[in-house]
Formats: sequence, structure tokens, C-alpha cells
Amino acid sequence: MITRTLGQIAVMCAGELPAAEAMNIPLTGVVTDSRKITTGCLFVPLSGDKFDGHHYAASALAAGAAGTLWQRDKGPAPEGGGVIIVEDTLEALQKLSAAYLNEVAPKVVAVTGSNGKTTTKDIIMALLEMQYKVHKTEGNFNNHIGLPLTILSMAEDTEIAVLEMGMSSRGEIALLASLARPDVAVITNIGESHLLQLGSRKEIARAKLEIVEGLKPGGLLIYNGDEPLLTEVMQESTFEAPEGMVSFRFGLNGDNDDYPTGMMSHNGGMTFTSNLHKEHAFTLPLPGQHNVVNALAALAVARHFEVTDQNVENGLSKLKLTGMRIEVIRASSGLTLLNDAYNASPTSMKAAIDVLQTMKCSGKKIAVLGDMLELGPDEIQFHKEIGYYLDPAVTDFVYTYGPLSVHIAEAAKERFGNERVLAFTDKSELTAALIEKCSSKDIVLFKGSRGMRLEEVLQSLNQENKQT
Repeated sequence: MITRTLGQIAVMCAGELPAAEAMNIPLTGVVTDSRKITTGCLFVPLSGDKFDGHHYAASALAAGAAGTLWQRDKGPAPEGGGVIIVEDTLEALQKLSAAYLNEVAPKVVAVTGSNGKTTTKDIIMALLEMQYKVHKTEGNFNNHIGLPLTILSMAEDTEIAVLEMGMSSRGEIALLASLARPDVAVITNIGESHLLQLGSRKEIARAKLEIVEGLKPGGLLIYNGDEPLLTEVMQESTFEAPEGMVSFRFGLNGDNDDYPTGMMSHNGGMTFTSNLHKEHAFTLPLPGQHNVVNALAALAVARHFEVTDQNVENGLSKLKLTGMRIEVIRASSGLTLLNDAYNASPTSMKAAIDVLQTMKCSGKKIAVLGDMLELGPDEIQFHKEIGYYLDPAVTDFVYTYGPLSVHIAEAAKERFGNERVLAFTDKSELTAALIEKCSSKDIVLFKGSRGMRLEEVLQSLNQENKQT
């Protein structure tokens, strides 16, 4: 993580250090949460509609912070030498991260997309770290605050930084890309997330393609070629690619630069070959063809950095995913739980259903599906489409949770019948019904938007099956 003097920090974030005697005070690490102060850190008080971190600056210094930023319009700063005055603490945090990234000077891989960006980021990390010193975004620290903090937690000897970029509106990816200045940009796909804010999938494509605004000259854009909207937007007169930008397309379709030439599912994972790796079969410890597509994006990054096929194989075998991304959990009773409850959109929910419906199972297959949020005026139709997408020949029961997912249930009942589909609005009732229904050889999928917190039901079911 960043280690600099207070004077150096002031220069890097374009701030003023009134106390000259504090110039050489050393700082290590940056914290924005006053409850997580570490000795010698820099505290950055951020402000919002309902909070103001400046109220905690003095207590942060008392708790061991070596310095704090202070926004000029917030009145008198705390007493003591370790105070840097800035015009805006958030902008100062972002400037500090950009300056630190420039000083460490790693190669930068930026990953965005409606679905699969966290999984793709994790796969890229697993492959690159076989040959390089790599730093990546932890969890989903992928916004205008999280990305600067991710950069500032990077070790000085980092060779490649893999940075995830999320967004909910236009301009956000452009800002993040301007801070990170990627050498390689990856767009996993265009889905329906944030339709409520952006209005159309084409606007989502435009927002994701803002990532090239920060791409270095001669940089590489790796994007999902199965998505025609990306190509359409790149052909618009308003689209400006950086000088010398190279493009690479991946996906399922045979007209991409790389695509699967063979796929086989096995024991919760996939083995595949691709157009550029016809003679080498890779084993991916993740289920679903959508994860093979994510792996193709990661393979493109690995080839760019000349990672050998053997190191790719080794990296895949050691892959560790961020939690709640099609996470396979084997309960002690033998019950299999698929935890894909971190978030949901129509595209990602269909992909999760595909995983459930193609897995081998000697018991029952049960889909537990929650509301998909922020889909805009067509949200009811999107939920109905999921109900129609479910196949009663390969899924035994459908349980839904939430007021919107009732429409999944209503549509599913047209083919499943009433007895195989149940809709719940009470989480405890859903949990009780699952405990009664499930047995040791079953597979249960949990998928819903973050606000539904279906992992709570999964945890209760898992705990119950540990006791059986």
C-alpha cells in the first residue's frame, strides 16, 4: 500500500500543508472509514447527503491516524500538524490514487460489463499471477471511491493491476478510466442492469464503452463479439477510439477472434478448447458456458502478457472466486447449493438457470429466484420471461421470493403447474418450505438481486443440513 510522507501526499493530491514541521511525517495506507483507523494512516473524510466524515477527523487523528485531509469549506480544521487542506476530499482522493498509480507504473487491465466482470477479473488475476506480481480489486470496490482505494492499497512492486469498473449512470466509467489509464480494457457483455437509470441497452453499451476514453494509445480493447450493440456504438460518429487501439473479440459465435470449439461439463466445472487453443483443453472449475466465455476474455489478457498455456492451466486450477458468484457449496448432508445470490439481471439469471438445468443430479433440481431490481418500466415483462425460460423437463420446482418475482411464478405455472411453483413474500416461510422439501441428493440454485439477500435463506438451509 501507499507509503509516503505528509508533504509528498500534499503534492500528489494538490493540497496545502499549513504546518511545515509536519512535512516529513510518514504515512502508510489510506482510510475513509473512521472506525477502521490504523496507526500511521491517512484519513480521508468524505461527505454525502446524510453523512460528513469531517465530524470524525479529530477522533481519527486521536486514534492514530498520522494525517487527515480537510475540505476548505468545512470550517476550522482540527488542531495538529497532520492536516492537508484540499478543495474537495473526494477529488483529492482520486488525484492521490492517480498519482500513486503513475509512480508505481504497473500495466493496468480494466474490466467492466453488465454481468461477469467480477468473475472475469478473478480469472484474469489467477492467470496473470502465475508469472507476475498482480494486484486486483477486492470484492466489488469498483466505483469512484472503491477504485481509488484499490489503487492506494497496491504494493509498490506491483507489475500488473487488474481493476474492476462498475457504474450506474453515464460518465462514471469515463471517470474511472481517466484515473486508471488502462493498457488493456475488457468488456464482458451488455445486459439489463441499470436499465432504470439508462433507459436502454444501447445506452448501457455507450456507458460501458466509455472505458476506451482512458485507454492508453496503442491499447487493447477486448470485448464480447456476440453483442452487436458494442459494434454498433463503435461505428457511431461520436465514438472516438484512442490512437492505435487494437480490438479483440471473444464469444460463442464462430466469427469472433476466439470462441469455444468444444465444451464439456463435469463435476461442477467445464473443460473446453477454443479457436486459438485447439490442441490444449483447459479445465475451468466453474459451471456454465457463460463462464467459458468469461474465461475466453481472461485468456485474451493472458496471451497479451505472454502467459504460457501451462501457467494458464495452473492458474485455472488455483482459481478462487469472489463470494456468491455461482459458488458451489456441498452441505454435509450431501445437498448441493449454488450460491449466485450476489446480484441478478435477466441475462445473468438465465445463465444461472442454464447451469442448474445442465448439472447432473440424481435428486431434485430446485430454482430459488428473487426479484431483479432496477430494470425500469419493463420489469414485469422481464420477470415473466424468466418464468417462461424455465424448463419443467429439467427443473423440478421453482420457488420465488419478492413482489416482482411473483411474475416469474405466474409465468412458470403455465408449464409447471401450480404444485411445482410456489411464490413467497416472507423469507422465513421460504426457508421452512425449502427445509421440508430438500433432501441429500438435490441441487438448489439461489439467484436474485443484492437487495433480496437470498444468501440468508441459503445459509439457514446449509446450517440445517449440517445438523442432519
